[in-house]
Amino acid sequence: MAARRAAGLLPLLLSSPSGARIPLRRALSLVPSLRSYRLLSHPARSFPTYPFSASASNGAAAGRTRELHLYNTKSRKKEQFRPRAPDGEVGMYVCGVTPYDDSHIGHARAYVAFDVLYRYLRYLAYEVRYVRNFTDIDDKIIARANQLGEDPFSLSKRFSDDFLSDMANLQCLPPSVEPRVSDHIDQIINMIKQILDNNCAYVVGGDVYFSVDNFPEYGELSGRKLDDNRAGERVAVDERKRNPADFALWKAAKDGEPWWDSPWGPGRPGWHIECSAMSAHYLGLSFDIHGGGEDLIFPHHENEIAQSRAACCDSSINYWIHNGFVNVNSQKMSKSLGNFVTIRKVIEMYHPLALRMFLLGTHYRSPINYTIEQLNVASDRLYYTYQTLCDCEESCQQQQKNSGDSLPANTLNCIQKLHDEFETSMSDDLHTSVALAAISEPLKVMNDLLHTRKGKKQEKRLESLAALEEKIRVVLSVLGLLPSSYHEALQQLREKALRRASITEEHVLQKIEERTAARKAKQYEKSDEIRKELAAAGIALMDGPDGTTWRPSVPLSEEEGVVVKT
Repeated sequence: MAARRAAGLLPLLLSSPSGARIPLRRALSLVPSLRSYRLLSHPARSFPTYPFSASASNGAAAGRTRELHLYNTKSRKKEQFRPRAPDGEVGMYVCGVTPYDDSHIGHARAYVAFDVLYRYLRYLAYEVRYVRNFTDIDDKIIARANQLGEDPFSLSKRFSDDFLSDMANLQCLPPSVEPRVSDHIDQIINMIKQILDNNCAYVVGGDVYFSVDNFPEYGELSGRKLDDNRAGERVAVDERKRNPADFALWKAAKDGEPWWDSPWGPGRPGWHIECSAMSAHYLGLSFDIHGGGEDLIFPHHENEIAQSRAACCDSSINYWIHNGFVNVNSQKMSKSLGNFVTIRKVIEMYHPLALRMFLLGTHYRSPINYTIEQLNVASDRLYYTYQTLCDCEESCQQQQKNSGDSLPANTLNCIQKLHDEFETSMSDDLHTSVALAAISEPLKVMNDLLHTRKGKKQEKRLESLAALEEKIRVVLSVLGLLPSSYHEALQQLREKALRRASITEEHVLQKIEERTAARKAKQYEKSDEIRKELAAAGIALMDGPDGTTWRPSVPLSEEEGVVVKT
């Protein structure tokens, strides 16, 4: 493919990012498939206003008194977060996807983790410039495009759009900038020139290779010795290399591949150089946070450090942050094992926020074991949370609150405890599982106020409910778990449960009628059989003064075997 053809396709297929933050409503309005998971705010509530403004009343303590500690891969220890410009923007770059296929739950794990970091930094009143790239030209994209008979740029654009749809479904906020490699060829070429000028690279037949022997610090991030280094999964062995660990900065053009003109002849960027060039372009040669999956520590991030420092010796990044792997049924997820699970496959049967809650139930640096059983537990926990908050909202709307601002001491203590546990756990390297566990007691208190005889008699009951709901909403917002409306989310969770059970709501209601008739006829054995039949399918029956209703639940056969990790 000629360079002119590649250049001509770009304006049509690849939109160059402006760098401005995109309002969440506008971003979602561009994706028609997200209608069922709208991320609109509650009436008269402007998401995401309150979690991202620090004040003693609604979130972080005024003056940012809470110290955030993050684990730095480079130093191999937790460090207090000290941004380069305390009163300015925090710069954060996270390696994005190579869009040649549907995104999988490993991608979900990474980008949910860094979305939480993004949200929590903003909660602590930092201004954050968050950059996440698309590697829209790569060996894998070219190979897949050739396999499908599709233009590489068309293919990468299609899967990029699908990825953005997946991220919106998972309620990940749009980054400040989402650059694409193909829009930054000039910056990449200029950086390669600098590396060559500094004698850290060499040209061989139109290819440009980085010389690891000329960069003594190589291996500091991963802890590997130079003798142990290998070319890496995307770097083909080339006998022309001076050292087998040398890696490509620029690849000479091959027949049938996109290419651009360069001082070394027509070609395209190597895998690693793109992130060094784009992070420097949007954040400067030195910035605060660089993140990605644990699998990127070597060779990708190791090579990024080498490239950036070889281009400018003053280049530095303060915090290298990496999330752990995803296993599927205790085996490493991979296509070769046939256990490769895409985000889209999961959310066919489960609410996207159930997947998000499952991911947040394990610390981001620990390996996470994906099982249907654990996903069912997360979905059940999400339903309970939203049902409690929905009941609270409806109760407060239907009844008039008493006058006065004071709250009972036990309510104030519960709110303060939640506030302290949430900030303490999140400021300790983002322990989201502990933050999620912290809302359990407030939810129990709310259910007591809503449904027990003693709770209904408590002084300032409605004010207590409203204050507890407000504080839990803070936590859910920072964790990215606040739905557009509790009622709507509950309905979506019910629809997914019915789909998993392969039954309709009409069938469930018919079974409820049969059970009611059996109970009236004192056929208790038949009544129990109906309840167990539905429970095995993940449908729980709830008897109350107004009759029997149903809700999603963990299928009966799974309940005893599932251990919830916190």
